[in-house]
Amino acid sequence: MVVDPAQLRLLALVERHGSLTAAAHALRLTPAAVTQQVAKAERDWQVPLVIRGPRGATLTAAGALLASHGRTVEEASDRAEAELAALLGHLSLRLRIGTFQAAALHLLPPALTALRHRHPDADVSVIDVVSGRGADEISAGRLDVAIVASWGTPLTPPPHVRAHPLLLDPMVVVLPDDHPLATGQPADTELHLEQLRAESWVSILAGHAAREQFHDAAREAGFTPTVRFETESYDVAQALVGTGIAVALVSRLALTHAPGTTHRELARPRPYRQLYAVPKSDVGLTPLADMLIDLLRDVARHITATWEAPPREEQGSSNSPHGA
Repeated sequence: MVVDPAQLRLLALVERHGSLTAAAHALRLTPAAVTQQVAKAERDWQVPLVIRGPRGATLTAAGALLASHGRTVEEASDRAEAELAALLGHLSLRLRIGTFQAAALHLLPPALTALRHRHPDADVSVIDVVSGRGADEISAGRLDVAIVASWGTPLTPPPHVRAHPLLLDPMVVVLPDDHPLATGQPADTELHLEQLRAESWVSILAGHAAREQFHDAAREAGFTPTVRFETESYDVAQALVGTGIAVALVSRLALTHAPGTTHRELARPRPYRQLYAVPKSDVGLTPLADMLIDLLRDVARHITATWEAPPREEQGSSNSPHGA
């Protein structure tokens, strides 16, 4: 026969409490329900297990034997309950975050600072994750929240993963600070990409979504860009621009204001990347994920408002640092 652990535990409770009524109370059942379970157990085991008397209930020898195993079941159940509570308590404070460099520098720190003020006991970890892998890492359960980017097209996450939009990060042109388009016009002048058709370019490596977006934008502007230098890093691209040998298309959030460079906004419509916070659809076990996403939205709104605000006269320039 198949052993029913619930029957073993019931007999252990009857032995401990000395009555079916007390056992029923411990199990949060009615006395009638417990009586029915005892009767079923006796049918299953084909032997009397409980002796009912005017002062309660005692076990037969067979019942006492099974009750000894029931105590083991109850102890294991108690341990499992305690360990599960501890695990859920840990998970409720755990937050594993994946992000890319610009978001790690400018979106994440203010949000994490606010989160730590609210939950100083939070167990937070952060790792570098390229945008193309973030949603997959969430789906595989290796991260709780990922900050990812999509270049010009909406992000399509895997099943059971959600994508929360944070901000539109426009592309800007980074120029050597002695470039004619940098020195001969007001600092807030917007450029059209076709004005740069004759330039040498530093671009993101071929095969990356940012590179495809750049070539699509150039094609729409009527030219094929002359790419002299390729890199995986917007930081490296801006450093090369600072030498005076090329220009680059860089995300607004990734601007480093490298020595020897300046930037100009592009006229609309302009290329952009969309930043998302990506958690699992069900964050019941990781409530800090939802809190972090709300805080990231607040930071993103502040950054966007800073970009859109006109420069103050006393600053004399729209090139104050906003991101790297």
